[in-house]
Amino acid sequence: MRISEIKHQLEQLDQISFMLPSGHLVPAHFHVTEVGKVNKHFIDCGGTVRTEEVANFQLWDADDYNHRLHPEKLLDIIRLSEKVLQLGDLDIEVEYQGDTIGKFGLDFDGTHFLLISKQTTCLAKDNCGISGKEEPAPAQVTCAPDSGCC
Repeated sequence: MRISEIKHQLEQLDQISFMLPSGHLVPAHFHVTEVGKVNKHFIDCGGTVRTEEVANFQLWDADDYNHRLHPEKLLDIIRLSEKVLQLGDLDIEVEYQGDTIGKFGLDFDGTHFLLISKQTTCLAKDNCGISGKEEPAPAQVTCAPDSGCC
């Protein structure tokens, strides 16, 4: 989801909710503690220099159970961030604390903002000898009970 898309969705909503990949909701008393611009400048395993730039939202919840962030307040925070940080219409990455800080993509299902699990990948598959095609899963070995094969 891009900045323009979240702004459009927030303008239509009366309340904000974020759903984790597990299907559980982030507690309703969450805070957006940061809106930032993250620049990543790196070299991949094939030697190609790359850059990525995303807007980063950090969600956090504490024990202030009566706190509720309203859509218009988050819109104000985003607009200020656009002006001060010159965000542009960047893709959004969301950080949220589980067992460790998780980074998520963002989508919307018409009711909830969905935190989408992110995956790593090799950006230089040809240089690593990886075809880029999905390899078939290895055949599963099944054993009859008491057969001695397992």
